[in-house]
Amino acid sequence: MVMVFKLKKHLVVIMTLIIWSIGSMLKWWNPYILPTPKEVIVSAGELIKSGALIKHIAISTLRVFEGFFITICLAIPLGILFGVNKSIYGYFKNLLGFLRHTPPLALVPLLILWFGIGEKSKIIIIVLASFFPVLLNTINGVEGCSKKLIEVGQTFNFSKISIFKKIIIPWALPNILVGMRLGIGYSWRAIIGAEMVAASSGLGYLILDGQQLSRSAVVIVGILSIGILGCLCDWIFGLLTNKFNYAQEVNNNEGV
Repeated sequence: MVMVFKLKKHLVVIMTLIIWSIGSMLKWWNPYILPTPKEVIVSAGELIKSGALIKHIAISTLRVFEGFFITICLAIPLGILFGVNKSIYGYFKNLLGFLRHTPPLALVPLLILWFGIGEKSKIIIIVLASFFPVLLNTINGVEGCSKKLIEVGQTFNFSKISIFKKIIIPWALPNILVGMRLGIGYSWRAIIGAEMVAASSGLGYLILDGQQLSRSAVVIVGILSIGILGCLCDWIFGLLTNKFNYAQEVNNNEGV
């Protein structure tokens, strides 16, 4: 039963691979448009053997983690501040709303003019893409903190710092982790677009280079690499979120 359940989760992927293989053998489409699975595997093997794929993956991953680290350092403290003090949030709400609805990739030409085609422009794009999911989820987590719990803390003469550390932050943490989980996904989307526009390395560059050289197998290898890395990051944050929620439930039950 467990094996059947696991297969069900991957049924769509398995069916897609089967249809892709059959369609390639029966030549339902031009191999130039969509190569066979075998060609993609061979292309992936060649890229791994030459070290090109590992290099591009490492460069893109480093950019994503660097930008996302900056996002965490900025968005979480600001989210906590805005969640605790709504009056301060009011001053920035319209500006943040404008920036939130501006696609980061629309700023690529301007960022290239300001910072060139180096790493700075790419990192800024990642920060802009991942900033708002983390910020808004942090604000919602802090604002959603139970007023009754805060009142209980005040009844026990907790200081403001103790209430903040022992009540508000633990309450908001699940929301923060959800925001981070969303943010890392947005980071991968943004960096690929940025690398396609202005880069000489990274998975986005690999995909664009494959397209320009009419090597569709290389393009698919790049796309699959992005998807696998994105799923891996999402899985890791999902584990962290579930682990924290479980620990919180255990603590709540023990408290009861």
